[in-house]
Amino acid sequence: MTHLRPRYPLQRDLGPETRLAAHAPWLRSTLAALALATLLGAGCSRSGSPAAAPAAAGAEKVRFKTDWYPEAEDGGFYQAVAKPIYRRHGLDVEIIPGGPGATAPQTMAAGRADLAMGRSDDVMVAIASGLPFLIVAAYFEHDPQGVLVHAESPVHTFADLNGRSVMAESGGNWVRYVKSHYHIEFGLIPTNYGIALFMADPNFIQQCFVTNEPYYVQINGGHARALLLSDTGFDPYRVIYTTQRYAREHPAAVRAFVAASLEGWQDYLHGDPTPANGAIAQHNANMTLGNLQYSRDALNSLHIAAGHPEAGERLGVMRRERFQRQVEQLVELKLIPQALSLTQVVSFDFLPPELQAASK
Repeated sequence: MTHLRPRYPLQRDLGPETRLAAHAPWLRSTLAALALATLLGAGCSRSGSPAAAPAAAGAEKVRFKTDWYPEAEDGGFYQAVAKPIYRRHGLDVEIIPGGPGATAPQTMAAGRADLAMGRSDDVMVAIASGLPFLIVAAYFEHDPQGVLVHAESPVHTFADLNGRSVMAESGGNWVRYVKSHYHIEFGLIPTNYGIALFMADPNFIQQCFVTNEPYYVQINGGHARALLLSDTGFDPYRVIYTTQRYAREHPAAVRAFVAASLEGWQDYLHGDPTPANGAIAQHNANMTLGNLQYSRDALNSLHIAAGHPEAGERLGVMRRERFQRQVEQLVELKLIPQALSLTQVVSFDFLPPELQAASK
């Protein structure tokens, strides 16, 4: 049976609004959720959380929201649960997977999660729109998002997209950036999160995770190349964020979660990934061992997670100047109305001491 499910269950039923990049829909619904939570007195406190198993004695319960179904791109977090690294740091962590209509910002704003994952540019747009979020760590130095083309395609750079069509999420920051940066124009086809159209058309181009979709093209007999978005100069971190209130009221829990998560990622990427892979496969039947191995290898070989050591990058390092440049890019693209101060966006105080020293 041909496998045409690269990343997401129910892919043919999903619309472009279901992913974080579709800013207008999720921001409207997230702001509404925040207003409702405030009216109900839930705010961003833990009182509005769903029922869950009691925390272990002496361990603080923390709810962590991922941005999609369990996959290798979440591997370090699942490793920290399975080992159990979080428990050693005094935490009882519940991972709440994402899915259609269940975005991390909405869940956070409604008080149903304490921390979440996302892309730094998306979090900045949310903050500029009035959501009280705060970035507290980076778990990937670079985002794995890219553009997938066939091996024989004449598209070799993002500039070559001019005049073509790309299947992608509507509202993505990267689309506006690429068009502006390269002074080009290209059409958008609403994504269905699958590769069936790509496999059927040698000229087809689509958004992808470079850690994922190329694998499914390969096992279906195709040959593809992926252009990495971070090579364009639009280079967001993948981050852990929380609310201003939770960071203020639970600083020890945030600090412990960051340290344990980064330890989990180090172990998943360079140790035995079996504990996390088993947990991921248990919660997402579409994740095969081959897919998990391919994605983990790509996170390492493409320097997605730990970055490039020769550039001073390492797992968990966050550079102030890079955040500042991201803010400037979002202003230039009119994705946020005015510059945000870094204190509105990110705190370095929750990083382990050695990473605080490296994050200058």
